[in-house]
Amino acid sequence: MVQGRTKEQCHIRRILAGAHRGESSCLLLHGEAGIGKTTLLEYAVAQAEGMSVLRVEGIESEMELAFGGLHQFFLPVSDRLDLLPPPQAGALRAVFGLSDETVRDRLTIGLAALSLLSEAAAEKPVLCVVDDVQWLDQPSVDALVFAARRLRAEGVVMLFATRETSSASGTKALPHVPLTGVDRQSAASLLHGLTPPVTEWIIDQARGNPLALQELAAALTPAQRAGQLGPLAQPDAQSAPPSRLQDAFAEQIRRLPDATQRMLTVAAADDTGDLPTVLAAGAGLGGEVRDLEPAERAELIYVSAQRLRFRHPLIRFAAYQRAPLARRLAVHQALVAVLDGHRHAHRRAWHLAAAATGPDEQVAGELERVAEWAGSRQAMASASAAYERAAHLTADTSRRARRLINAAQKASEAGQDERCRALTDQVPLPLLDPGMAADFTRVRSVVELGYGSPGQAARLLAECTDAVSASRPDKLASLLTDAVHAAFSAGDAALMVEIALRTPGLPVVATPAKLFAGDIPGALRTLDDHVEAARLAGSGLMDRLMAGIYCHLVADHESAHELAAAAVTHCRERGIGGWLPTTLHLLAQAELALGRHDDAHAHAAEALRLAEAYDLDHRAAHLRALLAVLAAARGEEEPARELAGLALEYSRPRDVGRATADALWALGLLDLGLGRARAALEHLEAARQAAGHPLLARHLMPDLIEAAVRAGHPERARETAKQLTSWADDLQQPHFTAQAHRCAALTGPDASAEKHYASALALHPAGCDFERARTELLYGEWLRRGRRKLDARAHLRTARELFDKLGAQPWARRAATELQAAGETPHPADVIDSPISRLSSQEREVVRLAATGATNREIATQLFLSPRTVGHHLYRAFPKLGVSSRTELADLLAS
Repeated sequence: MVQGRTKEQCHIRRILAGAHRGESSCLLLHGEAGIGKTTLLEYAVAQAEGMSVLRVEGIESEMELAFGGLHQFFLPVSDRLDLLPPPQAGALRAVFGLSDETVRDRLTIGLAALSLLSEAAAEKPVLCVVDDVQWLDQPSVDALVFAARRLRAEGVVMLFATRETSSASGTKALPHVPLTGVDRQSAASLLHGLTPPVTEWIIDQARGNPLALQELAAALTPAQRAGQLGPLAQPDAQSAPPSRLQDAFAEQIRRLPDATQRMLTVAAADDTGDLPTVLAAGAGLGGEVRDLEPAERAELIYVSAQRLRFRHPLIRFAAYQRAPLARRLAVHQALVAVLDGHRHAHRRAWHLAAAATGPDEQVAGELERVAEWAGSRQAMASASAAYERAAHLTADTSRRARRLINAAQKASEAGQDERCRALTDQVPLPLLDPGMAADFTRVRSVVELGYGSPGQAARLLAECTDAVSASRPDKLASLLTDAVHAAFSAGDAALMVEIALRTPGLPVVATPAKLFAGDIPGALRTLDDHVEAARLAGSGLMDRLMAGIYCHLVADHESAHELAAAAVTHCRERGIGGWLPTTLHLLAQAELALGRHDDAHAHAAEALRLAEAYDLDHRAAHLRALLAVLAAARGEEEPARELAGLALEYSRPRDVGRATADALWALGLLDLGLGRARAALEHLEAARQAAGHPLLARHLMPDLIEAAVRAGHPERARETAKQLTSWADDLQQPHFTAQAHRCAALTGPDASAEKHYASALALHPAGCDFERARTELLYGEWLRRGRRKLDARAHLRTARELFDKLGAQPWARRAATELQAAGETPHPADVIDSPISRLSSQEREVVRLAATGATNREIATQLFLSPRTVGHHLYRAFPKLGVSSRTELADLLAS
């Protein structure tokens, strides 16, 4: 048993027992150095009877070596790589340095880690131990956390330990247990052979830190242990346990022979724990293997035939930090001398950098090559670190600026927004090269868009175009495209027009300039040219994305869907993972407008998983708002409000107008379906205001009009309905024209209402069941109020059946209530209780894909789950659906 940790040990035993039942779980232990994290991990290993154990320990000097930790972790099961899907196996081989293949998407690495864990647990449960996460290289952390968050039914337990749970570490989403100091009674039980005053003093100094208790006691001389506290042990109330603990380690190292201290410095500076490497480098400094014996006897290190391991990371830290600078430089130079050959090129570059005392272009060039290698394997954090260190070794101001800009760009792609800001702050200004200034502004704007204000991001880019337009016209298109995209996210139509006026001939900005100036026919002509260009094989991602956004804006949802699908394919094929959530978002928006709610939910959910994996908080807010709209359409109150609330929490303080409008739209649609017309009207009017320009609120205006009429305020809807009719005449899109007719029927005189309802029903395209059902419901209500109950029943019955089919239960209940009021009492057997509604959202997604014929592995890849978890979901779903095989799923869903 571990003193003072009864609760934590019970928790560990419970999740280990669950692993034997096929359950998976993960847990993060966090607390200051020496608080007992490693001891609890060792306790878990000791309790893991009948389980395989995979483990890795973060080492500070290895932090920037991409995937070094992941390689060490999976080394015992590397023989199972061939069991993975070829793209995943190839990705791991590439990042482990076993092939020269380029990894285009870091999510493939995460999926590969998940699949390999699942394969490792095929025969017996697996315990994964990841210690000192704060010193593990970031790409390895990303892959392991990605896998931990998606484990469900594999029989895998993942235990992490770290000093902090910052967002940069990637562990913030894991279930966590904070470890604090043990009580005085437990602390006293860890100390033996000391006089009471010394025991009390150590307890006071250690503040409940178990390792500090042991190491402070070990650092005492015999006289001090007997009660003679000398200068070394003078109490210092301001000293934190880690500092005191490091002093204790340093004192133990100081007592060792000089030759042993030198060898410990070599071992501490080495990043592999490879004993032959340590001995070879030590020999270059006059050391030999027997110099390690005193450190072994003091139990500071453990040595086997091929490995050298420090008992605690702080011992490694103390062995390195207490060495004089000249010795540390010599040690790194000695390691450079023995790390020759291609396979050691990256470690050699980092040791060269550590040995450098000033600018060195040759070393900086080697680090830049390391950065390019890491970037090609989607190890953006490591690439950024290499670029940054290269910049610090660069004397030339312009070259240093370029490397810092590259470092900031990679940090941004890695989701390290604060670090990206810090790197851009280091860039020497002013930048005399206009092209570099443009690249610098784009990096700053990406951070501002993602984590600050999209409007400010757009202004930064617009101002940059003014500065570089004359000297670097080749940069204008990318700058202005980014600017108008940011302004669109802000929902600032005036800013979009202002940006467009800088180069009115550029197709990507010409459409919004005319559209928001009221020239809709002119905007459509310009957009036609833009769409044709975007359809060409060689068109760029942003051209397709912006063309799709504009098509969606003018209600040409078929074209928007086509362009969004092409953009998604572009991202997948070229490994542009950072933009994939954005393109999937547009695809889901188009599918929502086309009435394909299931497809929209699948793509929006995938995009949100990606955005969370990439730490794209800005895009995640947009996606949560869209998922809230889909939940609202189904009448799922709790998830709709939760998703909308999360979106608003992010978007409102940052003036992300589009996300704010969509989240409020979701709340309004939800209340409208639940019959709360006044609340719906308040939300929808707020959404229209947040959207800014009326055209940016076009998609939610039919709901606003219906809410106003139902709330008894038709006068607040009439002008809006007229505006829709005018736009419908200009846009000539059947789907939108049908909505305009429905709104005209709601707000116009009774004499023309039936004509408008009939026109709307004739214009609703096939597949737009939700919109058709709403028109049928409103038409049936109007007929019933006009005492035409028999005519009303047919429309109300159709509405009820369509809403039932869609799972939109509040709307279905409204239709059933109206149907009863029209004189028809439906038999209980006629009311459809869809088996799909009994499934959880995750089960629903798995079943939907399984019905298409996708294998468990294919489903796992798309949903970021392990194949075993997919099988678990199907196992639970089949009884709920009343089926026994996959072949029955397609027929069930079709019915």
